[in-house]
Amino acid sequence: MRLGLALGYWGRGPSPDHVPLAQEAERLGYHSVWTAESWGSDAFTPLTWIAARTSTIRLGTAVAQMAARSPTTTAMHALTLDHLSGGRVMLGLGLSGPQVVEGWYGRAFPKSPLTATREYVDVVRQVFRREAPIEVNGRFHSHPYRGEDATGLGKALKPITHPLRADLPILLGAEGPKNIAQTTRIADGWLPLYWSPNRPEVYEASLAEAPEGFLVAPMAQVRVCDDVAEGLLPVKTMLGFYIGGMGHAARNFHADLMARMGYEEQARRIQRLFLEGRREEAVLAVPDAFADEISLVGPRERIAERLESWRKGPVTDLLALAPDRQSLRVLAELNA
Repeated sequence: MRLGLALGYWGRGPSPDHVPLAQEAERLGYHSVWTAESWGSDAFTPLTWIAARTSTIRLGTAVAQMAARSPTTTAMHALTLDHLSGGRVMLGLGLSGPQVVEGWYGRAFPKSPLTATREYVDVVRQVFRREAPIEVNGRFHSHPYRGEDATGLGKALKPITHPLRADLPILLGAEGPKNIAQTTRIADGWLPLYWSPNRPEVYEASLAEAPEGFLVAPMAQVRVCDDVAEGLLPVKTMLGFYIGGMGHAARNFHADLMARMGYEEQARRIQRLFLEGRREEAVLAVPDAFADEISLVGPRERIAERLESWRKGPVTDLLALAPDRQSLRVLAELNA
């Protein structure tokens, strides 16, 4: 099982620790470093900054939001950074949800998310292969554009720049069972939001047809500390925000996932508290058991014991949300 460092996205502003953490992860032998985006900092610019200050560590987006860019624009970002970094990019994509797509990007959330994702990946792969001008006549993506308001002058094009790799890896952030199953057919890997090594049955059917070499790269908060309950507080804070606030009361993919993992009553309570403005209560309502099983928190010996269960399943890459160098180092030592 390879290790990655997940840096997420910025809060109020850039963190001065991100580049030093990425450099330390590279020194420790981590395979990859990942950035993300929501409705603030973008995923590609910080990754480019990190690329200029590292030399071997792979550079991943976990995830770049599909609604933020046309598929050809995303492919341009990826192929450009792949050239500048010497072939280190791993392109992680995600559809996000209606709240972000319609509220932030100002476009309709697709009525058929699976079709929209499939068409998007098809366009990106065509760009990377550069075998012919891009031709797609899809429900959500059309190249050249053929809508009613088209001029009719659009021309099918292929990238001027020759991509460094036709097989640049594409991973998808997917949560629903059908979306995960499709991911095994159209992508090179999957980026789970929550992964519990204790509940393989949650994803077993969706991963049944995953091909050999398919990547499973979940994120997990890693924190070496003496007090487990205290160490779980950042995990619970993250869960409270995603389950309570990252979506609508009637449609929240993160809350639905928590429910499928055996915590339906608690997920709905967290949602209700968060939407009522009782955010601290929402965080405290996150069960310690759930926060614990999707993270690696506690003394070194406890993390070592729990890490074994992560190795036994289909996980190929553990992307550590590690806020400090000690946690990065201990995880590297335990996984050696």
